[in-house]
This record gives sequence, C-alpha cells and structure tokens, in this order.
Amino acid sequence: MLGGAGMLLAASPAQAADISYRTECIPPPISGLPPVQGTTKVQLTAPAEAKVGDTVEVVWKTVEAASRNPDVLDLEKDTVKPTGTIKVGGAATGTLKMEGPRQNPPIPKSSAMVLPDMKGTLKLEKAGEITLTPDAYNINVSKPISTDTKCTPKETVQPGATIKVTGGGGSTTAGGTTTGSTTAGGTTTAGGTTTGSTTAGGTTTAGGTTAGGTTAAGGTTSGSGGTTSGSGGGQTDFPGKEVSVNFACTSPGPAGIASKVTINAKKSGGSYALTVKTAKGVMDSPAALPAGALKPSMDVVIGGADKGSVKVTGPANAAPLEQGKPVDLSDMTGTYKPGASGKSTLSPGTLTIDVTLGSSKINIPCKVKGSVTPSLELDTTAQQGGASGGTTTGSAGSTAGGTDSGGGLAATGAEDNGTLRALGLVAGTAILLGGAVFTFTPWRRLRGTR
Repeated sequence: MLGGAGMLLAASPAQAADISYRTECIPPPISGLPPVQGTTKVQLTAPAEAKVGDTVEVVWKTVEAASRNPDVLDLEKDTVKPTGTIKVGGAATGTLKMEGPRQNPPIPKSSAMVLPDMKGTLKLEKAGEITLTPDAYNINVSKPISTDTKCTPKETVQPGATIKVTGGGGSTTAGGTTTGSTTAGGTTTAGGTTTGSTTAGGTTTAGGTTAGGTTAAGGTTSGSGGTTSGSGGGQTDFPGKEVSVNFACTSPGPAGIASKVTINAKKSGGSYALTVKTAKGVMDSPAALPAGALKPSMDVVIGGADKGSVKVTGPANAAPLEQGKPVDLSDMTGTYKPGASGKSTLSPGTLTIDVTLGSSKINIPCKVKGSVTPSLELDTTAQQGGASGGTTTGSAGSTAGGTDSGGGLAATGAEDNGTLRALGLVAGTAILLGGAVFTFTPWRRLRGTR
C-alpha cells in the first residue's frame, strides 16, 4: 500500500520538470459564473532514485494557474490554500494527496494567481519505476468567506516525475491510495460562509395589512386593487396590490430575480409609514450565512402628482441561513412624506442586498427591468420638506411588517465599481470571487416566484 510512515527521504538528486495541461476551473456555486478554461503549468519535484521502504517527499509547484485573479477584488495576504492530487502509476498505482499552506502574498485584481507549493509523502513498497502525474486541484479562499474553485484536467496529462525504486521485498496493493501530508482537500468547506452569498429577492410574506379595519390575509390586495384614497372617512391603513417585478442585478449579484412586491401604507399625520413586502422563497441560499449577515432595502418610486423616491429598509436575517434552503427577505419599512397634493403612486424600485461580515460590507443593487405597475395610489397633501422630486430617507421602522416610524433609515445605495467590485460580495455573502480561478457571486439556482 502506498502510504505515510517511514523516514522521509530526500536522497538522490531531485528532479523537476514543467508540465502544462488544459484545465477547466469551476467557480464556487454562489458565483453563478460559467466554467473557466485555461492552462495549468506544474513543476513536480521528487527524488530520481530511492529504495523499497523509503518514504519520499513530492513537491507540487504551480508555475502558472489556469486563470488570473479576476477584476473583482484584491486577495489579502495568506488567504489562499491549494490542495490537489497526483496520479501514481508504473510499478505502483493510486493517488497521492497534496496540500499547501494558507500562504500567499497580496494578490491584486486582474493579476496572476500566486499559489503556495503543495507537498505530499509517498512510501515506496515495490521496486520498479513509479510515475507521478499532476491531476485535479482545488483553490480555497478564506476571506471574506470560504469558497472553493475546483480545477480538473481536460486532456491527458504527461507524467511530471519518475522515481526509480530499487531493492526487493514489499508489494504494493493495486489501486492503493497514498496518504499525502494531510487529508484530501484539507480546505475549508466550500461556500461555508457568507455570501452569498447574498440572497436576492427572497422574502417575507406580504401579510397582515389591514384594509378599512379588515385584514387582507396573506398580503392580498384590497378590493380596489390596492389603489386607495387617503382622504375618505378617516382611513389610516392603505393596502397595496401585489405586482410582479423583474430585477436585474449588478455583479457580483445574481443575473436576475423575479418577485411579487406589495407596498402598504399607514397614515400618520400628513406622512405615511410604508411597509414593502416581497415574495416568499424567491431563491435558495447559495451558501451558509450567519445571523445578521443579510439586509434588504429598496427605493420606492413616487409618481403621479408627487415625484421622487423613498428609501425603505428591512432588518437583517435573525437566524442563520442554510445553503440550498429557500430564503425570505425581511419586510422593509420607511416613511413617505408627500411633497405634492393629488393622486400619488408608489411603485417598486431598485432592490439592494446588503451583506456584512465583520468589517467587510458590500451592496448589491438589483434594478427593475422593464416597466412595473404601481402597487399603491394615495390621495396626498403636500407637506413641508416632502418628496416632490427628491429622495426621502424615511424612518427605518421597527421590525418586519411594522408600520411605525422609527429612527433614521440607513442608506444602502449601490456602489458600482468601488466597494461593489472591490469587495466582491464580501464576507458574509461573500467574496464571490469573480470569474476565474475565484468567483464570488451567488445565485445559480434562482427559484421561481411563489
């Protein structure tokens, strides 16, 4: 059996040769990006000669990775860890597991990937020539979340080293698997991290708003189709109608999200406390996310007599999100202060997903694609300092589904090329390490509207 134990041998001149082979690298699932085709160049170092019973060290040096670090974010020092396998042939058969330390210099965006050397040990148990051929490898990045990029050969690879084993005695178990210096894949679990990803679109049920003193179950629209008048009979609760919206997200977010959105209002003086609800379980979580990592917000578009927008925001996820499980976004709340008198409409606008892990944060904007029907119409009376043409940073409201005005609303605008691309869906949702050997961007498995 090819395996660990024995004295490590470095005797006999070591041999090293560069082997190049076509490679396909699969970005992390949370990235939603297609496979990357490239060329891997590897240099294997092993003793040219050894004896039966010796344990030799094999070193895998990645001269050139199959892809460059994409234009998404700078990788921090000591965040990259490779693992891989070497096929053992000739007088022995099996696989040798390789592992490198989590060690690398800072790697800027759009620059060559720099991977540390991987090592493994091989016990020689049969005389003859043993060939060593580089095979698949995995690249794990630990920050801002743990992600794995899996790379496999797409052509027959030539041996990178040959060891001439002399002496008699032992036998090698056919198909035996060598144990490398560490267990296979010793990387952190793929996607075990934030990320993710950010959830886009998923969300709390649009339920429980009251219309004229009666409850509109499940967030269904009122009899008037969600269009109400703010002046009649002292009415204070105005349920909106559920409208279908298609969102197009900016990288590293999902390509698109389809969701039902409902905007409800509760009148308080001359202003309105808004509650925006999205569909339930629009997508599966692309990665495991801790509690407090994901927070939604939206720019509600004001039309009709009044103009401008109102920013509403929801609380972060209260419980951890499991990878592959449906995700609901929390209800988003804020305050609309009219800036004009007349019939004013409220429509869904840009949805922003905020992902935060520790000090790392990124905003992923998802803009409305195509036209959208207003969810609510109100009979408004202009208020001093109201919206008419501007953006109202409404009160944040309390919890999901709340209608009271609370403290100041947190701004969650999209930062196109700055934080967005630099952090690439950071820690918590992750560094969806973009398109090449690393990617970060959730959402390959968007779910249909529920």
